[in-house]
Amino acid sequence: MARYTGPTERLSRRAGVNLFLKGERSEGPKSASTRRPYAPGQHGQSRRSGKRSEYGKQLLEKQKAKAIYGMLEKQFRRYYQLAQRSRGNSGERLLQLLELRLDNIVYRLGFADTRRQARQYVTHGLVRVDGVKASIPSMQMEPKQVIELVKIDRTPSKQDLPVWVRRTGKTLKGEILAVPGRDDIATEIEEQLIIEFYSR
Repeated sequence: MARYTGPTERLSRRAGVNLFLKGERSEGPKSASTRRPYAPGQHGQSRRSGKRSEYGKQLLEKQKAKAIYGMLEKQFRRYYQLAQRSRGNSGERLLQLLELRLDNIVYRLGFADTRRQARQYVTHGLVRVDGVKASIPSMQMEPKQVIELVKIDRTPSKQDLPVWVRRTGKTLKGEILAVPGRDDIATEIEEQLIIEFYSR
């Protein structure tokens, strides 16, 4: 599946908020969002930050979500279509589908510093699901499945774990406890605006 390969922090500057796409660097003084807190491009500094239209707000939320989870339009739209066909709140279901991707689970368990790094671990065959090698980053995970990172000598990151996953001590092994509810998903995305964007 195709993916964005351009400058990562440019996406944060375009969105106007720090999307934390570079791990620890995103929080430090070297972050592009900190050093250049304006939109990229030659007119970035002079561009007026006027009031956005409803369409502009919806588009921005969609672009933010695509950047955070590392996917392009075609794949992201497919997640929206899956969410629409599901029962319940479409916005919440969209976020659940994105959170239950294998690469995101590897990131949430603290086995990778960024989702991009987690994706690389998966595609390189360094992740096992229930003891079987998995190499598809978009693989949908379910509760009670066990994820393990192999052939990598690192310690899990110190980030706080979401309540819906569990790590086995200090090992690179963890388990999904439940499908996350909206309150359990720590991301600054207004998912309803995304649903409205595609529902136009």
